[in-house]
Amino acid sequence: MHTLSRQIRFSIDPFSADQSWGYNSYASKPGVEGLGFYFALWVDLESRLNPDTGFVVNVSEIDKVVRQKAFPVFKRAISIAMDNKHSLQLIELVEILKLCFKEIDESFDRQRLVQLQLELNPYRTISIQAEDAEMFTFSEKFEFSAMHQLWNERFDEEKNFELFGKCANVAGHGHNYVLEVSISLSTASARSGGIYEFEKVVEKEFLGLVDHKNLNLDVPGFENLNPTVENLAYYAWEKLEGKFENGQLAKITIWENDRTFCSYTR
Repeated sequence: MHTLSRQIRFSIDPFSADQSWGYNSYASKPGVEGLGFYFALWVDLESRLNPDTGFVVNVSEIDKVVRQKAFPVFKRAISIAMDNKHSLQLIELVEILKLCFKEIDESFDRQRLVQLQLELNPYRTISIQAEDAEMFTFSEKFEFSAMHQLWNERFDEEKNFELFGKCANVAGHGHNYVLEVSISLSTASARSGGIYEFEKVVEKEFLGLVDHKNLNLDVPGFENLNPTVENLAYYAWEKLEGKFENGQLAKITIWENDRTFCSYTR
């Protein structure tokens, strides 16, 4: 069984009744000429391959369905919110996704919709796995800087440089890390202001311990543990698990650079 993922980008003009369609789907289609709301919706479809085409489905069909079925749902919700001077909270966005899930899933016969993921901005996402989902996943990215040295005292210098290369440099080296924290929330527990509480927990329980620190020397727990990106992901899980009042930790991902990351889940 294959799962095909496709991102559809679109923008909504909340100030005009005449929505510009545009021509560049890479930037967003529909689009806006000036200020508007930009969204990126990931659609994951599952099926066996069509033996005649080798496709799960032609991605142009996904684009067409989303723009015909999902875009009007977002447009209508934003128009109502603007008219009522009301911001859309997480739970309301989840309800929008549920409506879109139903519309999109019913538009495909052979393929099964397994997930919708909405990028609220490049660093924050929400996702659902069913039209009647009682749970959804919220993810947010954070940045921190730290230095470390990779070294194992059981080995001599030659062996350490053989194993760890430049990362065994005696003076250490630094990274601008990116941390992504994903939590599972019930639709019943989601509330206004919850994101800021979530961010405060991450700052207090993890970022405050590691940001602008020497991981080997300054961070309790790494005295006898090599601060690899793998161990750092596990360390973040240990520090954050059970700390979210309204959600359950689902996954930790840490990027060491734009080519290397590690995820941990239990």
